[in-house]
Amino acid sequence: MQHWLVKQEPEDYSWADLVKDGRTAWTGVRSFAARIHLRAMKRGDLVFFYHSVTDKEVVGIARVAKEAYPDPTAEDGDWSCVDLAPAKRLDQPVSLAAIKSDPILKEVLLVKQSRLSVMPLTEAQFGRMLKLGKTRM
Repeated sequence: MQHWLVKQEPEDYSWADLVKDGRTAWTGVRSFAARIHLRAMKRGDLVFFYHSVTDKEVVGIARVAKEAYPDPTAEDGDWSCVDLAPAKRLDQPVSLAAIKSDPILKEVLLVKQSRLSVMPLTEAQFGRMLKLGKTRM
């Protein structure tokens, strides 16, 4: 199993929206680096859900429900999306400040490449995020 983090502005699509919907197609990603990550996601992989811009915190964990397929919102180009389903809300959100100050998490691409919307996490980074979020899987 691999681990991931996706970013989304809560005004556009929040964790609460994902929970309400029960599943969503993660469409609209138009970054070549993020596309590589989307295509590497496997069914069952765990994905941290990060609220960007306003809240700047990890708030929940989703699962990849469907592996990469052509993004139906793409008008041109070879873009992909995956389906995500909510797995669990973090017991305590993990702020960007906490991520930046943590020795294990300071190397996360969220810190290094802040515009990247889909990124991998190492096993150690995933475990540390769970611990900071006071959450068990």
